[in-house]
Amino acid sequence: MEDIADAMGIKKPTLYHYVQSKAQIVGWIHDECVAAVLPALKGYLAADVSPADGLYLVARDILSLLVDKPGYLRVYFENYRDLDEDVQKRSVAERDEYFEYVKSLLRRGVESGEFDIPNIDIAARAYFGMCNWAYQWFHAGGAITTHELALQMWRIYVNGLSTRKDGSLRMPGPLTTTAS
Repeated sequence: MEDIADAMGIKKPTLYHYVQSKAQIVGWIHDECVAAVLPALKGYLAADVSPADGLYLVARDILSLLVDKPGYLRVYFENYRDLDEDVQKRSVAERDEYFEYVKSLLRRGVESGEFDIPNIDIAARAYFGMCNWAYQWFHAGGAITTHELALQMWRIYVNGLSTRKDGSLRMPGPLTTTAS
């Protein structure tokens, strides 16, 4: 509870005055985060944004939580296992819904020829890994804005790191292809 109070910028006794449990707070935090990103993603899909633009907007929205709701992602990701069973079921359902929407962006990109993705599930998880882990190291007001960070992550994800002009894929060398 002390970590949550610190992340929220209040004292622990104040926190206990208003809430019944840590799980209740984590549930509220989850609800606010979902309310900030899920309707927006549904709107992008309804507006038929391009898959690449949709991925940028997903990153921007997730990273904006680090500025708009400081500490929320840290508290949620580090305490979601403490959610009550009913809240956890709802949380998982909403997470899965968001995940499926992002996968639909990736599928549309494959279908249009914009992306070459052998495994949509892994590709979506990799993107979330990039975006969601930023709470560990990104600090608002630093040398880079959330827009700039979202754009850099998007570029790495969509364009890769290779500078090959012919479009060929770089593959691992022989030392990385042996079974372990």
